[in-house]
Amino acid sequence: MSKAKARNLLILVHLFLAAFLAPSFLMVGITGAMKLADIDPEIENIDLILPADTKLNPESATLKRDIGEVLAAQNIYLDIESVRSRDGKMTTRPTSRTFARINQTTEGLKASLHKPGFQYAMMELHKGHGPALFKTYQLIAGIALFFVIFGGLIVGLLAKPYRRKTLLSLAFGTMVFVALGFAA
Repeated sequence: MSKAKARNLLILVHLFLAAFLAPSFLMVGITGAMKLADIDPEIENIDLILPADTKLNPESATLKRDIGEVLAAQNIYLDIESVRSRDGKMTTRPTSRTFARINQTTEGLKASLHKPGFQYAMMELHKGHGPALFKTYQLIAGIALFFVIFGGLIVGLLAKPYRRKTLLSLAFGTMVFVALGFAA
């Protein structure tokens, strides 16, 4: 394959991957910037009253099912994929859609239901707290991002008129990254 054909193929793959992944990249950029700008996402918090005798073991192998049963007794049905449990604080996942928190306190269990707004849901997706299938998509998107960037660099280096500009931009970007990220 000639250099020109290889460059054209790389450009085509680069464009297709970048376009396919644009929604994911935009979500990460927008939600990250909003977080850094201290723009708080909206979430509706609803306290739940559980029967006084309700018990949950945060270390139980059946915690996901146990929480589902406790919530179902309150006529609350969530699609619980997993439960994050730390220090007696249990949170159902995914948190990009309606989820529950149940905390063990000295007075018993304290439970709440949380309904995220759009921005909150997007931030949870960004953090990897979405549905399992979306997390798989994010993994694939991360790998594809590597190929988009690597392919773009190769395209820039293969085209003689862009080679110097590509190298200068890469060097400058690397210096900014290192200086801002690792400078004391």
